[in-house]
Amino acid sequence: MNDDDPRWLDNPRNVTRVVYGLAVLCALALVADLFYRKHPHFGFEGWFGFYPVYGFIGSVGLVLSAKWLRRWLRRDEDYYQRPEHRDDD
Repeated sequence: MNDDDPRWLDNPRNVTRVVYGLAVLCALALVADLFYRKHPHFGFEGWFGFYPVYGFIGSVGLVLSAKWLRRWLRRDEDYYQRPEHRDDD
């Protein structure tokens, strides 16, 4: 396979299909929350859609904390390369 051959996700139409497919799966999981009996340890765990909302807030929190942490941990591109051993000399 040639490196210049287009992959299936290079087509924006396929990316849109994947996004819509994930949205449908998330909606089905949320609707499924109506059809089973919960045994919550705490009262708020029994609320409709608690776990999907909790998961979404947790994911957003992870992304935002990673963006903040990136500012602190970021290094230059040649950080691990000693100046006297550079390949471009």
